[in-house]
Amino acid sequence: MIPTNGKKLRVGVPVQDGFSEFVKTTWNSDTNTTTVAGYCIDVFDAVMAALPYVVLYEYIPFATADDHAKMNGTYDELVYQVFLGKFDAVVGDITIIANRTQYVDFTFPYTESGVSVIAPIKDNKSKTAWVFLKPLTWELWVTSFCSFVFIGFVIWVLEHRINEDFRGPPSHQLGLIFWFSFSTMVFAHREKVVSNLARFVVIIWVFVVLILTQSYTASLTSMLTVQQLQPTVTDVNELVNKGEYVGYQGGSFVQGLLKRKKFDEHKLVPYNSPEECDELLSKGSGNGGIAAAFDEIPYIKLFLGRYCSKYTMVEPTNKADGFGFVFPKGSPLGLDVSRAVLYVTEGDTMVNIGRAWFGKQSTCPDPSSLVSSNSLGVRSFWGLFLIAGVASFSALLIYTALFLYEHRHVLSRFDPNVSIWRKFVVMARHFDQKDLSSHTFKKSESRCKSMHAVEPSPNITNCPPPSTSSFSLHASPNTNGTSSPSSFSNHSDVNFFRDQQATLSPPPNAQTPQEIVPPLELSNPNQDRPGALEFVDENP
Repeated sequence: MIPTNGKKLRVGVPVQDGFSEFVKTTWNSDTNTTTVAGYCIDVFDAVMAALPYVVLYEYIPFATADDHAKMNGTYDELVYQVFLGKFDAVVGDITIIANRTQYVDFTFPYTESGVSVIAPIKDNKSKTAWVFLKPLTWELWVTSFCSFVFIGFVIWVLEHRINEDFRGPPSHQLGLIFWFSFSTMVFAHREKVVSNLARFVVIIWVFVVLILTQSYTASLTSMLTVQQLQPTVTDVNELVNKGEYVGYQGGSFVQGLLKRKKFDEHKLVPYNSPEECDELLSKGSGNGGIAAAFDEIPYIKLFLGRYCSKYTMVEPTNKADGFGFVFPKGSPLGLDVSRAVLYVTEGDTMVNIGRAWFGKQSTCPDPSSLVSSNSLGVRSFWGLFLIAGVASFSALLIYTALFLYEHRHVLSRFDPNVSIWRKFVVMARHFDQKDLSSHTFKKSESRCKSMHAVEPSPNITNCPPPSTSSFSLHASPNTNGTSSPSSFSNHSDVNFFRDQQATLSPPPNAQTPQEIVPPLELSNPNQDRPGALEFVDENP
């Protein structure tokens, strides 16, 4: 043993009303003694037990003479008592900070630490008439709308010359551009695409629309059903600029930290217990309370363990070294205790002590699971829009190149002095014409011929009328008093035409009649073609 001259170490402990899980002092007036317990006390007992020698010590509360439940000063003053020699050590929730190390020594820290902000959380679950717009940011709405219009235009360009569904009056075609692309969100469109380039673009775009709609549905469902909890404070500088009231734990070094952050000293409100902090936060800055509370992470975790449904911890966190035990400058016992702290913190002892004092408080869910994400933005889908854009531009460039190559003879006829606008107008007129060489129109013509062959009818739509042969036989007087047949173009029945000619021609010595012979017609009953005697075949 290190000689102690038979004296026990005088270990000072803080006295506080709140946060008794760390240090709790109980005064017994009957026995005139004080009982000390808490997380910090159990850790110190475990560390002293881990020393290779026995050290006797006793806990002495740092309380006033007339009130044993009231602390006799601040934490800085308690630490300073070691420098004055009134205590041999100090144990409790004492944070290691730079200015305290000027006159005392600290052991290695046994807890994590840092200063952060406690802020109330509010439910942002809006049930307004425009809640359906909130799943996406306005940038994503605008980007999606422009993409829909652009895809519709690309499909129209690729299909206009070869697809009857994409032709018609300008108003019809303009409406089709919007209709085709936007209809992909809810149902399959009735207009068929026949170009391979258009099919490629549609496949890519349908995939993009699928991802967008599924993400929108999931986000909207979350907004309407899941509790949307957001902190009321997200920036410390905002509190300073607005002159909000903020809280801190009484006697803590956090007060000095807030002053260095340029908070108004009159806007700093101390609290001594979690219950008092909850009351101040519930009132708010404008009603005699506070807008946020600054405290060390161990206290914040304890506080949120009780009130996790109302508050959350907000970044950023100011770095601190955690809780440590205080010894006089140059004390050999302090070095040995530091080694013992490392031994205890690396084992299961710290876990068991923490579970004993704080385990019953951890019944609340993780606050990060209660705070929802923001609306979906362009950054979440820029890859999809990039793929769709590259595919559309590629298809458009390929189609333009093929169109100009097929009509290169038109471009070669232009005079070199012709303006670019004139060339553009001429090519636009060619673009507006049907591409009769396309397989779609050839297939349509073949289908119409088959339909007329099976059932000839003028009521068949989108098909030209069937070709028919009609004959017109007209007799007219000539200058010689004889009637002569005209030429004919139908040679399908030569004998029939020869008989008709022999019948109408008069004998050589016959006298020319005085009256005009009315025309004799053998023709289609639906046609009326007056004229000289002629046989006409209507089939070209």
